[in-house]
Amino acid sequence: MVSRDLRLRREFDVRQTRARGKAQADGPLVIRVLRNELDPAQNRYAFIAGKRSGNAVARNRLKRLCREAIRHLHPYLIPGSDIVVIVRGDTNELPDYATARATLERLLIRANVLPPDALAAAQSSADQPGR
Repeated sequence: MVSRDLRLRREFDVRQTRARGKAQADGPLVIRVLRNELDPAQNRYAFIAGKRSGNAVARNRLKRLCREAIRHLHPYLIPGSDIVVIVRGDTNELPDYATARATLERLLIRANVLPPDALAAAQSSADQPGR
């Protein structure tokens, strides 16, 4: 779960990010990224799944998958952005955590929020025994 202080909680902030943020799309996910002026710099996130994604159970599952992927990617992201993740696919297009994480990695790299070399460093430290 993404901690409460990392969420976009005000409707105004979510609407502003959706309206003015730079969009990146890949398969079942769309992200909107807008720089924020927080001090200290930090990223904030919102997750949206429309009714086209399925019933309430399916929408909540899709949002949980995306939240978990962001939770693991958060330490590697460049701070200072508001990010809205919009799920436009259904559970057939986004069936598991691995798919959600891979799709979000591609989108965040394209949006220049995730440095490509940060993931390589994370993978090499995870591959070392004794960690």
